[in-house]
Amino acid sequence: MEALEAFVGQEVGVSDWLTIDQERINTFADATEDHQWIHVDVERAKRESPFGGPIAHGFLTLSLLPQLTSQIKRIEGVTTTVNYGLDKVRFIAPVPVDARVRARQKLEAIEPRGDNRYMLRNTVTIEIEGGDKPACIAESLSLIVF
Repeated sequence: MEALEAFVGQEVGVSDWLTIDQERINTFADATEDHQWIHVDVERAKRESPFGGPIAHGFLTLSLLPQLTSQIKRIEGVTTTVNYGLDKVRFIAPVPVDARVRARQKLEAIEPRGDNRYMLRNTVTIEIEGGDKPACIAESLSLIVF
């Protein structure tokens, strides 16, 4: 825990880039039954969208947090990690189809929860390659057990 506590207030790391292609967007639309044209109708999105083409669902971007952040840190000795939820989420910029995104993670706080359990509060910023603004900023909570 001492080693982990040294990271409080610091950036923990950055994930690899991940391409958000139309197939991923369509699959997410099917899973969530959110088939809004701005996400799945490529031709209409090219004609009518203010973004010039399809964009990923905000919740698709958010749903990538576990996959992206799993690349960033590994805490030795942890037997279980539980997604405890989110305190704040903001969708700052749209993710155009075929854009690449990555996660940047900062450890904000560690709170003891008894019996070798700790709540980690992280700020996760989903960046868009070449973008001026991030796609998403989320305050994520994880319960870890040693």
